[in-house]
Amino acid sequence: MTAAAVFAIEDALAQYDPVLGLEVHVELNTNSKMFCGCPTEFGAPPNTQTCPVCLGLPGALPVVNAKAVEAAIKIGLALNCEIAEWCRFARKNYFYPDMPKNFQTSQYDEPIAFDGWTEVVVDGETYRIEIERAHMEEDTGKSTHVGGATGRIHGASHSLVDYNRAGIPLIEIVTRTIEVAPEKAAAVARAYVSMLRDLLLALDVSDVRMDQGSLRCDANVSLKPHGSTVLGTRTETKNVNSFRSVERAVTYEITRQAAVLASGEKVLQETRHWHEDTGVTTSGREKSDADDYRYFPEPDLVPVAPSREWVEELRGTLPEAPSTRRVRLQEEWGFTDLEMRDVINGNALELVVGTVELGVSAAAAKKWWLGELARAANESGLELGSLGVGAAEVAEVQKLVDDGALNDKLARQVFDGLVKGEGTPAQIIEARGLALVSDDSALIEAIDRAIAANPDVVEKVNSGKPAAAGALIGAVMKDLRGQGDAAKVRELLDAKLGI
Repeated sequence: MTAAAVFAIEDALAQYDPVLGLEVHVELNTNSKMFCGCPTEFGAPPNTQTCPVCLGLPGALPVVNAKAVEAAIKIGLALNCEIAEWCRFARKNYFYPDMPKNFQTSQYDEPIAFDGWTEVVVDGETYRIEIERAHMEEDTGKSTHVGGATGRIHGASHSLVDYNRAGIPLIEIVTRTIEVAPEKAAAVARAYVSMLRDLLLALDVSDVRMDQGSLRCDANVSLKPHGSTVLGTRTETKNVNSFRSVERAVTYEITRQAAVLASGEKVLQETRHWHEDTGVTTSGREKSDADDYRYFPEPDLVPVAPSREWVEELRGTLPEAPSTRRVRLQEEWGFTDLEMRDVINGNALELVVGTVELGVSAAAAKKWWLGELARAANESGLELGSLGVGAAEVAEVQKLVDDGALNDKLARQVFDGLVKGEGTPAQIIEARGLALVSDDSALIEAIDRAIAANPDVVEKVNSGKPAAAGALIGAVMKDLRGQGDAAKVRELLDAKLGI
């Protein structure tokens, strides 16, 4: 794979304005597929969750999943969309190996939700994102290409297809064009996908596991010269599956397209693949327009006509809007605007919420998630929520700190063990010998050794300089390898020296 020429991002943004369009695919958490009764459990043996309907066998007739329609309406309402009084499905025709029917049942010109909007906050600024549509469709199967070096079809010796995923309910949320300050474009894209994940979790319509593909983003990027009103040719980077990757993929496409345009060539309208390991996109296939898919109404499904009463009933079940909730949480936690911005930009909001709900102070929860755990996430290249450490573990460690069994230094070592998968906090403390020394006799022995080794410090204390005792406390803590109870050490030392 030959690396494409790229500009530095600063040089690209100095010449061009990026224009974005984001398509987010959400797998719903229904128990059965969109048009049949097959289960939707993730990770089942290949091709064990299929039937004549989702395999498109002759004579099999689909039936719409009512819970999926309900979820679609809730998503549309939460995005301030209009909900169609009448809509229907269409056949999107194209040949692809993981489409057993050779068409996808989707919605074309009659989506269930349309004309909406939402907001995201980046660096304290609020950006309005216009939603064009949120429509229902079914997911495809999964192809695995074997024998090649890259996992792509090029160079593979053969391919395997698993149809378990084919037919799982999907909602595709499509934005209108997004034009913001050039330097904010990639960050706004990341913030939007992050906001959607939080919203969908609150709605309880999807597990939004990006690592399992239940939330995927297709990022459309084009460039236009500063001051121009004519949109450039767009590319669509497919199936980006982490917040960090959304930002990186958008940034890379800006730099690549800028280099293409600067060389006098034209940007090709195509789909592109994102490579997480190298941080680049590569060409996929030439992008089709809607006419190429030969959409026509699905003859085997009746239209969907949700009653206004049902829509209003579902509206009444919606959770608090994310923006309203953030304001409320900030007030409850007593965070400054900067502190709340750090939590949001660090994708730690739900992690802090979950930790606070387990009895930890907001300040302590923020300290661990944005400190020790964020550092570990950055070093490993993972999202904060993918470290394998949850709110329960953070709450357990903080309780040990509150109870005097650990200090912050020892707690950081426990978190290191948690990230490395060494077991529970209790198991890590035992294996690493991290328990805080609070036994009076052990502390007094260490104090006596410190006093004997530092007679000059003791003389200063006795001559009326009690602050000099800090050096003795440091010596005791060093003797105990940082595992002494500092408060108790000070108390015993003061008594020993008559301070």
